[in-house]
Amino acid sequence: MIRFFRNAILIFFVMIFPFCCEAEELKLWFKRPASVWDEALPVGNGRLGAMVFGGVGNERLQLNEESVWSKGGMPAEKKEGYKSIQKIRKLLFEGKYVEAEKLCLEKLMADRLPSGTNTYQTLGDLNISFEGLKFYGNYKRELLLDSALVRTTFSANRAKHTRTVFSSAVDQTLIMLAEADKPRQISCTIELSRPGDGEEVSIVQNHTLVMSQHVNGGNGVKYETRIKVIPHGGKIKIDGSKLLVESADKLEIRIVAATDYRGRDPKQACVEYLESIESKAYDRILADHVPEYQEYFNRVSLELPQSEAAGFATDERIYAQKNGVYDPSLAALYFQFGRYLLISSSRPGCMPSNLQGIWADGLKPPWNSDYHININIQMNYWPSEITNLSECHMPFLEFIGALRTNGRKTARALYGVKGFVAHHTTDAWHFTTSFGKPQYGMWPMGAAWASTHIWEHYLFTEDKAFLRDYGYPVMREAALFLSEMMVRNPKTGKWVTGPSMSPENVFLTPEGERASVSMGPAMDLQIVWHLFNNVIDASSVLNIDEKFRKKLANQLAGLTPVKIGEDGRILEWSAEELSEAMPGHRHISHLYGLYPSNEYNWNDKPEYMKAAAKVLEERLKHGGGHTGWSRAWMINFYARLMDGENAWKNLVALWAKSTHPNMFDNHPPFQIDGNYGGTAAIAEMLLQSHAGEVNLLPCLPDQLPDGRVAGLMARGGHEVSLEWKNGKLVRATIKSKLGNPVKVRYGAKVVGFEMDKGTSITLDGALKEII
Repeated sequence: MIRFFRNAILIFFVMIFPFCCEAEELKLWFKRPASVWDEALPVGNGRLGAMVFGGVGNERLQLNEESVWSKGGMPAEKKEGYKSIQKIRKLLFEGKYVEAEKLCLEKLMADRLPSGTNTYQTLGDLNISFEGLKFYGNYKRELLLDSALVRTTFSANRAKHTRTVFSSAVDQTLIMLAEADKPRQISCTIELSRPGDGEEVSIVQNHTLVMSQHVNGGNGVKYETRIKVIPHGGKIKIDGSKLLVESADKLEIRIVAATDYRGRDPKQACVEYLESIESKAYDRILADHVPEYQEYFNRVSLELPQSEAAGFATDERIYAQKNGVYDPSLAALYFQFGRYLLISSSRPGCMPSNLQGIWADGLKPPWNSDYHININIQMNYWPSEITNLSECHMPFLEFIGALRTNGRKTARALYGVKGFVAHHTTDAWHFTTSFGKPQYGMWPMGAAWASTHIWEHYLFTEDKAFLRDYGYPVMREAALFLSEMMVRNPKTGKWVTGPSMSPENVFLTPEGERASVSMGPAMDLQIVWHLFNNVIDASSVLNIDEKFRKKLANQLAGLTPVKIGEDGRILEWSAEELSEAMPGHRHISHLYGLYPSNEYNWNDKPEYMKAAAKVLEERLKHGGGHTGWSRAWMINFYARLMDGENAWKNLVALWAKSTHPNMFDNHPPFQIDGNYGGTAAIAEMLLQSHAGEVNLLPCLPDQLPDGRVAGLMARGGHEVSLEWKNGKLVRATIKSKLGNPVKVRYGAKVVGFEMDKGTSITLDGALKEII
């Protein structure tokens, strides 16, 4: 009822006072502590993170370290699966889908582990019980996106209390400071715990709590976390495994953690982390943290019109979207929150952002918080290049290469070919085999899709050393697998992949039975087109591997074309016009060629663009987009279609139906991919460069009539800043980081410019240079 009245007030103010021109602060803020995990606020340094609840009398920091993983083995690969491949293909070509699928299950699919995959787990909980704070007022909890810290303020006992939490990448330490504007206000009990059994908690010298464990009953990593408690004034004493602080003026807590995932002794690592900052004051730690973080974050700014809704708390703004409240600047906040999450969970040298970034509670988070590679991890990195966070892409690019050792074995065992393959999911231990049921597991395209990210990274950076020494070898091996795995369709003579499926979807056979596995589903063919062209271009750039380049080009020339059906839609299963068993399915895999690939665009293949729009219309009509990440993908599709009305409509639907109060994406439950996909989509609405042009404001919705963005990146190394008013481009500045020529499009007008490295040009709305 309280939420209803708050929302009614918000709607009233927006109707009466539709616009506000004051600059909006980049922060999420709330009027009460978090009561559940999905209301808490995330901090992270790429490796070490926490969910901050902002409790007054009882504060909880739920802690994570990126490498706290179980290791209960890997799915047992079918060692001679390749001997059945020819028979399976024959059955599929004959239209005996159900029989072929049963044979896949028997001969190719490994049994699931009891948990499905190995599991990412919580590091534990830091609980602080404060005394004398039962009654309080003036409460505010906020996440400051421009400085990467959570701040909680309130009044109690005639004193103003402030608590600040942040995770420093400079010092590899998570810091909390509790303070008040009057002395002797802080008394509390501090304890460290973890769900389940087996953790050992102790207190060592200098008032440091220590917790260590070999997780999952000895089947996983060994971790240690150390929490140093530093009271300013007052007293501190030990009570068993707890620390008691009495009448302190300030309370500083320093949290470090490590595991043996990379072979390092976690105890020694924690000792070194704390020793390295022993003489470093809190103010210095904070002063180092903020500019280091801002070096990433401040590269891009986005200003959009503000309605009165911008003055309300974040959870109220999100809830109001269910009633269609006009809140255009929420897009800017959501966009920057996505960039904040990527910076905070994916730094160079770290593991990639998993299904929940680095923030997961408990010992068995949803889907084990693993690495799904049939869209989810790829979506995590869609915003990395265009939003000027190229370094944050690196953990994923390096992870792809780490799949090769197992991926080569899987390629040999299941398909009898060279190269490397990965299927629909993996984990911290890089397994690559198919497992479980064919409906989700019989999909050999994971490594191929992931490898296209390497070429995308090159297109934005032109890092030729990276491409030559690492990127090209990885891409080549993924392409080699596809090149050797493909066969010719006996009816058409064209190349097809298979056995495979369209991720997690089901079709109806001509006999009315349900099946998933086929030869040459549309997404496979689009991934082949994408990766083969990437490898061909890369080998040309490096002037190597001409023989393999020609082989791929020849196979592309004979590749089965993706078909458009009689109803004008792209066919998801291109072998024949099979009926959809789930017409509102969350995966829209057969539009891969529209996004993230560059195969379909209005310049080259307008017929496929129109057919893609019909696919989306039908999917939405039947309930598609019902998960957060699926809705985010749809916004990217509409951005590429240059359909501003539907892009905005689906962005609002993402907020209204699939966003938690703390702005986390709601699958449901929480999955971080929707945040990243939504962030990428907002960027794509403002700037596109996949079709050989830097296209300015290609999908500007009417709901964003005015605005300003600075720092977005286009392929070719062009940094772009834009300003628009009344829906029209006013000014564009393009800075060349690499010295490449640039072809600029705005609407129907296209103009080319020669540029030197480090130079900039500024254009007006007619694309005329402003001198």
